[in-house]
Amino acid sequence: MQFRGDQSAQRLFRTAQLYGSDDPLLVVGGIVGVAVLAVSLWLVVRWIRRPKGARLKRALAKRDELVVLMHPNPDPDAMACGIAIAYLAETVGTEVTLQYAGQIRHQENRAFRTILDLELERVEHVTDLAASTIVLVDHNTPRGFDGSERIEPYAVIDHHPGNGTGEVFTDKRTNYGACSTIVAEYFDDLGATPVGPDEVPPEDDFVLPSDIATGLLYGIQSDTKHLTNGCCAAEFEASAYLYRGVDEHRLDRIANPQVSAEVLEIKSRAITEREVRGSFAVCNVGALSNADAIPQAADELMHLEGVTAVVVYGRREDTLYISGRSRDDRVHMGKALQMAVTDIPGADAGGHARMGGGQVPVESAVVAGGMEGGLWSEREFTDGIFDALNGNV
Repeated sequence: MQFRGDQSAQRLFRTAQLYGSDDPLLVVGGIVGVAVLAVSLWLVVRWIRRPKGARLKRALAKRDELVVLMHPNPDPDAMACGIAIAYLAETVGTEVTLQYAGQIRHQENRAFRTILDLELERVEHVTDLAASTIVLVDHNTPRGFDGSERIEPYAVIDHHPGNGTGEVFTDKRTNYGACSTIVAEYFDDLGATPVGPDEVPPEDDFVLPSDIATGLLYGIQSDTKHLTNGCCAAEFEASAYLYRGVDEHRLDRIANPQVSAEVLEIKSRAITEREVRGSFAVCNVGALSNADAIPQAADELMHLEGVTAVVVYGRREDTLYISGRSRDDRVHMGKALQMAVTDIPGADAGGHARMGGGQVPVESAVVAGGMEGGLWSEREFTDGIFDALNGNV
Protein backbone atom coordinates (compact mmCIF):
# COMPACT_ATOMS: atom_id res chain seq x y z
CA MET A 1 0.00 0.00 0.00
CA GLN A 2 1.27 3.46 -0.90
CA PHE A 3 0.41 6.57 1.09
CA ARG A 4 1.45 10.17 1.34
CA GLY A 5 3.93 9.46 4.14
CA ASP A 6 6.12 7.21 1.95
CA GLN A 7 8.51 9.91 0.75
CA SER A 8 8.92 11.42 4.22
CA ALA A 9 9.56 7.98 5.69
CA GLN A 10 12.19 7.24 3.04
CA ARG A 11 13.98 10.52 3.75
CA LEU A 12 14.02 9.74 7.46
CA PHE A 13 15.39 6.28 6.72
CA ARG A 14 18.23 7.68 4.60
CA THR A 15 19.01 10.20 7.35
CA ALA A 16 19.20 7.40 9.93
CA GLN A 17 21.60 5.52 7.67
CA LEU A 18 23.78 8.57 7.12
CA TYR A 19 24.21 9.57 10.76
CA GLY A 20 24.02 6.15 12.33
CA SER A 21 26.19 4.14 9.97
CA ASP A 22 28.96 3.88 12.57
CA ASP A 23 26.56 2.84 15.33
CA PRO A 24 24.38 -0.25 14.74
CA LEU A 25 22.07 0.70 17.61
CA LEU A 26 21.33 4.04 16.00
CA VAL A 27 20.63 2.35 12.69
CA VAL A 28 18.21 -0.09 14.34
CA GLY A 29 16.60 2.74 16.30
CA GLY A 30 16.17 4.74 13.11
CA ILE A 31 14.57 1.83 11.31
CA VAL A 32 12.17 1.22 14.21
CA GLY A 33 11.30 4.92 14.34
CA VAL A 34 10.60 5.03 10.63
CA ALA A 35 8.44 1.90 10.89
CA VAL A 36 6.41 3.39 13.75
CA LEU A 37 5.95 6.63 11.81
CA ALA A 38 4.88 4.76 8.69
CA VAL A 39 2.31 2.67 10.56
CA SER A 40 0.99 5.76 12.36
CA LEU A 41 0.58 7.66 9.10
CA TRP A 42 -1.17 4.69 7.51
CA LEU A 43 -3.62 4.43 10.42
CA VAL A 44 -4.36 8.17 10.29
CA VAL A 45 -4.99 8.10 6.54
CA ARG A 46 -7.16 5.01 6.89
CA TRP A 47 -9.23 6.65 9.66
CA ILE A 48 -9.70 9.86 7.68
CA ARG A 49 -10.78 7.99 4.56
CA ARG A 50 -13.17 5.70 6.41
CA PRO A 51 -16.84 6.71 5.82
CA LYS A 52 -18.41 8.48 8.77
CA GLY A 53 -21.04 5.78 9.08
CA ALA A 54 -18.33 3.19 9.66
CA ARG A 55 -16.58 5.44 12.18
CA LEU A 56 -19.82 5.95 14.11
CA LYS A 57 -20.61 2.23 14.06
CA ARG A 58 -17.16 1.48 15.46
CA ALA A 59 -17.63 4.09 18.20
CA LEU A 60 -21.05 2.68 19.13
CA ALA A 61 -19.61 -0.83 19.37
CA LYS A 62 -17.22 0.29 22.11
CA ARG A 63 -20.07 0.81 24.60
CA ASP A 64 -22.28 -1.79 26.28
CA GLU A 65 -25.16 0.66 26.71
CA LEU A 66 -25.97 4.22 25.75
CA VAL A 67 -28.73 6.82 25.48
CA VAL A 68 -29.74 8.38 22.19
CA LEU A 69 -31.00 11.78 23.32
CA MET A 70 -33.29 13.86 21.13
CA HIS A 71 -33.85 17.58 21.52
CA PRO A 72 -36.74 18.88 23.66
CA ASN A 73 -40.19 18.34 22.12
CA PRO A 74 -38.75 16.08 19.39
CA ASP A 75 -40.06 16.39 15.83
CA PRO A 76 -40.06 13.67 13.13
CA ASP A 77 -36.49 14.50 12.07
CA ALA A 78 -35.19 14.01 15.62
CA MET A 79 -37.24 10.87 16.26
CA ALA A 80 -36.26 9.33 12.92
CA CYS A 81 -32.58 9.89 13.64
CA GLY A 82 -33.06 8.50 17.13
CA ILE A 83 -34.55 5.18 16.03
CA ALA A 84 -32.03 4.82 13.20
CA ILE A 85 -28.97 5.36 15.41
CA ALA A 86 -30.49 3.05 18.02
CA TYR A 87 -30.90 0.35 15.37
CA LEU A 88 -27.30 0.82 14.20
CA ALA A 89 -26.06 0.49 17.78
CA GLU A 90 -28.13 -2.62 18.40
CA THR A 91 -26.63 -4.32 15.33
CA VAL A 92 -23.25 -4.22 17.09
CA GLY A 93 -24.63 -5.47 20.40
CA THR A 94 -25.05 -2.15 22.22
CA GLU A 95 -28.13 -1.69 24.38
CA VAL A 96 -29.93 1.59 23.63
CA THR A 97 -32.56 3.74 25.34
CA LEU A 98 -34.27 6.55 23.41
CA GLN A 99 -34.94 9.59 25.60
CA TYR A 100 -36.11 13.20 25.26
CA ALA A 101 -37.04 16.24 27.33
CA GLY A 102 -40.19 18.30 27.02
CA GLN A 103 -43.37 17.01 25.43
CA ILE A 104 -44.62 15.48 22.21
CA ARG A 105 -47.80 17.41 21.47
CA HIS A 106 -47.77 18.49 17.83
CA GLN A 107 -50.27 16.28 15.96
CA GLU A 108 -47.62 15.38 13.36
CA ASN A 109 -45.16 14.38 16.08
CA ARG A 110 -47.73 12.34 17.96
CA ALA A 111 -48.80 10.58 14.77
CA PHE A 112 -45.17 9.80 13.94
CA ARG A 113 -44.61 8.27 17.37
CA THR A 114 -47.86 6.28 17.37
CA ILE A 115 -47.79 4.96 13.80
CA LEU A 116 -44.16 3.81 14.04
CA ASP A 117 -44.82 2.47 17.57
CA LEU A 118 -41.80 4.17 19.14
CA GLU A 119 -40.65 3.49 22.69
CA LEU A 120 -39.39 6.82 24.02
CA GLU A 121 -38.67 7.79 27.61
CA ARG A 122 -39.02 11.29 28.99
CA VAL A 123 -36.22 13.02 30.95
CA GLU A 124 -36.80 15.74 33.54
CA HIS A 125 -33.49 15.54 35.39
CA VAL A 126 -30.01 14.36 34.49
CA THR A 127 -30.47 11.44 36.90
CA ASP A 128 -33.28 10.14 34.66
CA LEU A 129 -30.81 9.28 31.93
CA ALA A 130 -30.61 5.51 31.44
CA ALA A 131 -26.85 5.45 30.76
CA SER A 132 -23.80 7.66 31.11
CA THR A 133 -22.88 7.48 27.43
CA ILE A 134 -24.97 10.02 25.52
CA VAL A 135 -25.41 10.36 21.77
CA LEU A 136 -27.11 13.59 20.67
CA VAL A 137 -29.16 13.63 17.48
CA ASP A 138 -30.61 16.72 15.75
CA HIS A 139 -28.98 19.05 18.31
CA ASN A 140 -25.45 19.55 19.56
CA THR A 141 -25.87 20.90 23.09
CA PRO A 142 -27.92 19.03 25.75
CA ARG A 143 -30.81 21.15 27.02
CA GLY A 144 -34.35 21.11 28.32
CA PHE A 145 -33.91 19.37 31.69
CA ASP A 146 -32.21 19.99 35.02
CA GLY A 147 -28.51 19.15 34.99
CA SER A 148 -28.26 19.01 31.20
CA GLU A 149 -25.31 21.44 31.28
CA ARG A 150 -23.23 18.77 33.05
CA ILE A 151 -23.45 16.29 30.18
CA GLU A 152 -20.45 15.66 27.94
CA PRO A 153 -21.84 13.89 24.85
CA TYR A 154 -20.06 10.82 23.52
CA ALA A 155 -21.21 11.57 19.96
CA VAL A 156 -23.05 14.40 18.19
CA ILE A 157 -24.97 14.17 14.89
CA ASP A 158 -26.67 17.40 13.83
CA HIS A 159 -27.44 19.88 11.07
CA HIS A 160 -28.00 22.94 13.27
CA PRO A 161 -25.39 25.61 14.01
CA GLY A 162 -23.77 25.52 17.44
CA ASN A 163 -20.56 24.80 19.28
CA GLY A 164 -21.44 21.44 20.80
CA THR A 165 -19.17 18.49 20.00
CA GLY A 166 -18.90 14.82 20.90
CA GLU A 167 -16.09 13.25 22.87
CA VAL A 168 -15.24 10.66 20.20
CA PHE A 169 -17.50 11.48 17.23
CA THR A 170 -18.90 14.73 15.82
CA ASP A 171 -20.75 15.18 12.53
CA LYS A 172 -22.35 18.60 12.03
CA ARG A 173 -23.45 19.61 8.55
CA THR A 174 -25.23 22.95 8.67
CA ASN A 175 -25.69 23.01 4.91
CA TYR A 176 -28.01 20.00 5.13
CA GLY A 177 -31.73 20.51 5.42
CA ALA A 178 -32.35 17.56 7.73
CA CYS A 179 -30.41 15.45 10.20
CA SER A 180 -32.18 12.42 8.73
CA THR A 181 -30.22 12.97 5.53
CA ILE A 182 -26.93 12.55 7.40
CA VAL A 183 -28.11 9.36 9.07
CA ALA A 184 -29.46 7.93 5.80
CA GLU A 185 -25.99 8.47 4.30
CA TYR A 186 -24.47 6.40 7.11
CA PHE A 187 -26.57 3.38 6.16
CA ASP A 188 -25.92 3.90 2.46
CA ASP A 189 -22.17 4.06 3.11
CA LEU A 190 -22.39 0.87 5.17
CA GLY A 191 -24.15 -0.94 2.33
CA ALA A 192 -27.50 -1.37 4.10
CA THR A 193 -30.32 -2.47 1.80
CA PRO A 194 -33.70 -0.75 2.45
CA VAL A 195 -36.39 -3.40 2.71
CA GLY A 196 -40.04 -2.62 1.97
CA PRO A 197 -42.93 -3.64 4.26
CA ASP A 198 -43.84 -6.68 2.12
CA GLU A 199 -40.31 -7.78 1.23
CA VAL A 200 -38.49 -10.73 2.70
CA PRO A 201 -35.09 -9.48 3.96
CA PRO A 202 -32.15 -11.09 2.13
CA GLU A 203 -30.32 -13.61 4.29
CA ASP A 204 -27.04 -12.47 5.81
CA ASP A 205 -27.44 -8.97 4.31
CA PHE A 206 -27.26 -5.75 6.32
CA VAL A 207 -30.74 -4.29 5.88
CA LEU A 208 -32.53 -1.07 6.72
CA PRO A 209 -36.00 -1.97 8.06
CA SER A 210 -39.07 -0.38 6.51
CA ASP A 211 -40.14 1.52 9.63
CA ILE A 212 -36.75 3.23 9.85
CA ALA A 213 -36.60 4.00 6.12
CA THR A 214 -40.12 5.45 6.35
CA GLY A 215 -39.21 7.53 9.39
CA LEU A 216 -36.02 8.90 7.83
CA LEU A 217 -37.79 9.83 4.60
CA TYR A 218 -40.49 11.70 6.48
CA GLY A 219 -37.83 13.33 8.67
CA ILE A 220 -36.30 14.75 5.50
CA GLN A 221 -39.68 15.81 4.13
CA SER A 222 -40.83 17.52 7.31
CA ASP A 223 -37.64 19.54 7.82
CA THR A 224 -37.47 20.68 4.17
CA LYS A 225 -41.18 21.27 3.53
CA HIS A 226 -41.31 18.26 1.25
CA LEU A 227 -37.99 19.03 -0.44
CA THR A 228 -38.91 22.63 -1.31
CA ASN A 229 -37.06 24.67 1.32
CA GLY A 230 -33.56 24.62 2.80
CA CYS A 231 -32.48 21.38 1.18
CA CYS A 232 -29.42 20.46 -0.87
CA ALA A 233 -28.59 17.70 -3.35
CA ALA A 234 -27.95 15.31 -0.45
CA GLU A 235 -31.65 15.38 0.53
CA PHE A 236 -32.71 14.16 -2.93
CA GLU A 237 -30.02 11.48 -3.00
CA ALA A 238 -30.96 10.22 0.47
CA SER A 239 -34.66 10.19 -0.45
CA ALA A 240 -33.93 8.13 -3.56
CA TYR A 241 -31.90 5.68 -1.46
CA LEU A 242 -34.63 5.33 1.19
CA TYR A 243 -37.58 5.08 -1.19
CA ARG A 244 -37.31 1.33 -1.78
CA GLY A 245 -37.97 0.63 1.88
CA VAL A 246 -40.80 3.12 2.48
CA ASP A 247 -44.21 1.99 3.71
CA GLU A 248 -46.46 4.35 1.72
CA HIS A 249 -49.53 3.62 3.85
CA ARG A 250 -47.73 4.57 7.07
CA LEU A 251 -46.14 7.57 5.39
CA ASP A 252 -49.54 8.91 4.34
CA ARG A 253 -50.97 8.47 7.84
CA ILE A 254 -48.03 10.35 9.39
CA ALA A 255 -48.22 13.17 6.85
CA ASN A 256 -51.96 13.72 7.20
CA PRO A 257 -52.89 13.54 10.92
CA GLN A 258 -56.02 15.08 12.34
CA VAL A 259 -55.69 18.65 13.60
CA SER A 260 -57.07 19.83 16.95
CA ALA A 261 -59.55 22.68 17.19
CA GLU A 262 -57.02 24.75 19.18
CA VAL A 263 -54.40 24.57 16.43
CA LEU A 264 -56.94 25.79 13.87
CA GLU A 265 -57.97 28.58 16.25
CA ILE A 266 -54.37 29.71 16.77
CA LYS A 267 -53.75 29.73 13.03
CA SER A 268 -56.88 31.83 12.53
CA ARG A 269 -55.81 34.22 15.29
CA ALA A 270 -52.37 34.68 13.74
CA ILE A 271 -53.91 35.66 10.42
CA THR A 272 -56.67 37.95 11.68
CA GLU A 273 -54.71 39.69 14.46
CA ARG A 274 -51.36 40.07 12.70
CA GLU A 275 -49.53 43.38 12.59
CA VAL A 276 -47.81 44.13 9.29
CA ARG A 277 -45.05 46.66 8.74
CA GLY A 278 -43.75 46.68 5.22
CA SER A 279 -43.23 43.05 4.24
CA PHE A 280 -42.89 41.77 7.83
CA ALA A 281 -45.70 40.39 10.00
CA VAL A 282 -45.72 39.78 13.76
CA CYS A 283 -48.53 38.43 15.90
CA ASN A 284 -49.09 37.63 19.56
CA VAL A 285 -51.67 34.83 19.61
CA GLY A 286 -52.07 35.08 23.39
CA ALA A 287 -52.55 32.20 25.81
CA LEU A 288 -52.58 28.61 24.56
CA SER A 289 -52.14 25.08 25.88
CA ASN A 290 -50.31 23.58 22.88
CA ALA A 291 -47.04 25.37 22.15
CA ASP A 292 -46.63 23.37 18.93
CA ALA A 293 -49.42 25.50 17.45
CA ILE A 294 -46.99 28.46 17.31
CA PRO A 295 -44.72 27.19 14.48
CA GLN A 296 -47.78 25.94 12.60
CA ALA A 297 -49.31 29.40 12.82
CA ALA A 298 -46.04 30.91 11.56
CA ASP A 299 -46.11 28.55 8.58
CA GLU A 300 -49.68 29.59 7.84
CA LEU A 301 -48.90 33.30 8.08
CA MET A 302 -46.11 32.93 5.51
CA HIS A 303 -48.75 32.18 2.88
CA LEU A 304 -49.96 35.79 2.94
CA GLU A 305 -49.24 37.69 -0.24
CA GLY A 306 -46.60 40.39 0.17
CA VAL A 307 -45.23 38.99 3.44
CA THR A 308 -41.60 37.83 3.38
CA ALA A 309 -40.87 37.24 7.09
CA VAL A 310 -43.15 36.44 10.02
CA VAL A 311 -42.84 35.94 13.76
CA VAL A 312 -45.60 34.46 15.91
CA TYR A 313 -45.45 34.22 19.68
CA GLY A 314 -47.79 33.12 22.45
CA ARG A 315 -47.81 32.24 26.11
CA ARG A 316 -48.09 28.78 27.60
CA GLU A 317 -47.97 28.81 31.41
CA ASP A 318 -44.89 30.86 32.39
CA THR A 319 -43.12 30.84 29.04
CA LEU A 320 -43.43 32.74 25.79
CA TYR A 321 -42.88 30.54 22.76
CA ILE A 322 -41.61 32.21 19.60
CA SER A 323 -41.43 30.95 16.03
CA GLY A 324 -40.27 32.76 12.90
CA ARG A 325 -40.13 32.09 9.18
CA SER A 326 -38.34 34.02 6.42
CA ARG A 327 -37.98 33.93 2.66
CA ASP A 328 -36.37 37.38 2.68
CA ASP A 329 -32.64 37.46 1.89
CA ARG A 330 -32.28 40.46 4.19
CA VAL A 331 -33.49 38.50 7.23
CA HIS A 332 -31.59 35.66 8.87
CA MET A 333 -34.44 34.51 11.08
CA GLY A 334 -32.34 32.62 13.62
CA LYS A 335 -30.04 35.60 14.21
CA ALA A 336 -32.95 38.05 14.23
CA LEU A 337 -34.77 36.15 16.99
CA GLN A 338 -31.54 35.80 18.93
CA MET A 339 -31.04 39.57 18.82
CA ALA A 340 -34.68 40.23 19.75
CA VAL A 341 -34.31 38.41 23.09
CA THR A 342 -30.64 39.03 23.81
CA ASP A 343 -31.28 41.40 26.75
CA ILE A 344 -33.88 39.18 28.43
CA PRO A 345 -32.48 36.99 31.24
CA GLY A 346 -33.05 33.29 30.67
CA ALA A 347 -34.29 33.74 27.10
CA ASP A 348 -33.01 31.49 24.36
CA ALA A 349 -33.56 31.81 20.60
CA GLY A 350 -31.84 30.97 17.34
CA GLY A 351 -32.08 28.85 14.22
CA HIS A 352 -31.39 28.86 10.51
CA ALA A 353 -31.68 31.67 7.96
CA ARG A 354 -35.16 30.55 6.93
CA MET A 355 -36.62 29.49 10.26
CA GLY A 356 -36.01 29.99 13.95
CA GLY A 357 -37.59 29.71 17.36
CA GLY A 358 -37.10 30.47 20.99
CA GLN A 359 -38.45 30.61 24.52
CA VAL A 360 -38.68 33.52 26.92
CA PRO A 361 -39.44 33.16 30.64
CA VAL A 362 -42.27 35.59 31.26
CA GLU A 363 -40.94 36.55 34.70
CA SER A 364 -37.52 37.44 33.27
CA ALA A 365 -39.06 39.32 30.40
CA VAL A 366 -41.20 41.37 32.77
CA VAL A 367 -38.12 42.33 34.80
CA ALA A 368 -36.18 43.20 31.67
CA GLY A 369 -39.01 45.32 30.35
CA GLY A 370 -39.38 47.19 33.60
CA MET A 371 -43.14 46.78 33.63
CA GLU A 372 -45.01 47.97 36.69
CA GLY A 373 -47.42 45.68 38.45
CA GLY A 374 -46.06 42.62 36.66
CA LEU A 375 -47.85 43.41 33.39
CA TRP A 376 -46.49 42.14 30.10
CA SER A 377 -45.91 44.79 27.43
CA GLU A 378 -46.91 43.27 24.13
CA ARG A 379 -46.10 46.52 22.37
CA GLU A 380 -42.47 46.65 23.54
CA PHE A 381 -41.81 43.03 22.64
CA THR A 382 -43.48 43.34 19.24
CA ASP A 383 -41.53 46.52 18.50
CA GLY A 384 -38.32 44.75 19.47
CA ILE A 385 -39.06 41.91 17.03
CA PHE A 386 -39.74 44.36 14.19
CA ASP A 387 -36.47 46.16 15.00
CA ALA A 388 -34.59 42.85 14.84
CA LEU A 389 -36.19 41.93 11.52
CA ASN A 390 -35.18 45.31 10.14
CA GLY A 391 -31.64 44.97 11.47
CA ASN A 392 -32.06 47.92 13.84
CA VAL A 393 -30.87 46.10 16.99
